[in-house]
Amino acid sequence: MDVKELKLMLRVLEFPDYRAQLSQIKPVSGTNVRERENICRALSDRGLLAMGEDILEFKIAPPGKALLKLDLSSLPIEEEEVQILHACAEKSAKPGNVGGDRASDLVRGLAERGLIEVEKTQIAEVWLTETGQDYLRHEFAPLGSAPCLSLDDLTAYLRFLRSTPHPNGNVSSASETVEPLLTEKPDDAGVIEAIVRLDRALGTENYLPIFHLRRKLEPPLSRQELDDSLYRLQRQDKIELSSLQESSRYSPEEIDAGIAQDIGGPLFFIIVN
Repeated sequence: MDVKELKLMLRVLEFPDYRAQLSQIKPVSGTNVRERENICRALSDRGLLAMGEDILEFKIAPPGKALLKLDLSSLPIEEEEVQILHACAEKSAKPGNVGGDRASDLVRGLAERGLIEVEKTQIAEVWLTETGQDYLRHEFAPLGSAPCLSLDDLTAYLRFLRSTPHPNGNVSSASETVEPLLTEKPDDAGVIEAIVRLDRALGTENYLPIFHLRRKLEPPLSRQELDDSLYRLQRQDKIELSSLQESSRYSPEEIDAGIAQDIGGPLFFIIVN
């Protein structure tokens, strides 16, 4: 790991839940946006960092073209989503030019359903994965000198190490502060309450990745018990489960936390109705 990558990871430690807007992260004075993005993508490729990206430009995908030829009155698609599909049917479009205030959310939803193809993105936020946190706790061994590292970086790292849970459980990590451990198995109502609270705390805008819920509820629930609860809530129309179409922004461990399907990507996002 080079110094700039290390600097970026240490800077992320300064923020709650080890999650920050990219604009807040400057590994080295004068580092531009492109260089920061390249560093983030390199760390993401190694599973140390995860990213949330804004869609800047998109075009219609073959399933989207096919959908526009159907009778849309009986299909579960919003009028604004249809307008977006029409807007990019002939040429690429940008969220800022379509869909009004909800454009970004609508475009993201269309991309996740495979109706549009994303052509250009920009990293909006980054956070340390479990792999990244484990690396800093157990594997990171700095050698030599690094003049660009500051005492603030060292302080962030020491706070991170001191927040690591001890075997006796007396110290909790930052992520456990957001998602406290449970001792009793929640019922379906408790599961949906946990979804709502996590979505609000993490700012996932009603598209909560399942791996966040697993970290909170497993244990006391087993993986199968949580999957069964989510399926029951889906059958009751209390939630929707959406598949993952664009996997580059998530680590392999986070993707594996989804619910595998025989066809297509795993069910990955939870939407509360």
